[in-house]
Amino acid sequence: MELGEKIRSLRQKQKISIEQLSDMSGLSKGLISQIERDITGPSVASLWKISRALNVTMNYFFDEYEDLNQVVRKDERKKIMMRKGSRVYELLSPDLKKQIEMLLIEINSNEKSEAELISHEGEECGVVIRGTLRIISGDKIYDLNEGDSIYLDSTTPHKYINMGDELSVSIWAMVPPSF
Repeated sequence: MELGEKIRSLRQKQKISIEQLSDMSGLSKGLISQIERDITGPSVASLWKISRALNVTMNYFFDEYEDLNQVVRKDERKKIMMRKGSRVYELLSPDLKKQIEMLLIEINSNEKSEAELISHEGEECGVVIRGTLRIISGDKIYDLNEGDSIYLDSTTPHKYINMGDELSVSIWAMVPPSF
């Protein structure tokens, strides 16, 4: 099931109109309609707002594993693709019922306007394994290169942007799990 279809299905199960979801999330009715029809992919911040309005974690929108165990095979990871594949989030940990969440995040080059500042409970630490990544946290800007890592207080509004000319790949640990 596509992301937009999952959002629509959940909204309808809860008997919430697009207009009500718009009011609850602070997103426009038009944007929600486009997301539900998979015309556009939501930003992480928009998906976060939708998941909070629908009272689910972002993990709800990941595809489920058929057989959960300790090992997560590369081709069996739960994924969320954003904006027609401009961002891909892959869950590296077997589930989100533990104390830590591990994500692999791929961001296409020159995707400068996608991300909105988000904040959530907890802490996160990331390392860039390919390309470059700009992190905006509060009023600070950090430009990371391959091999660089960063720690963030997740309650400070932040976002990740690929300012480089190639794919940015980074791995993140987050506690508590927020997806």
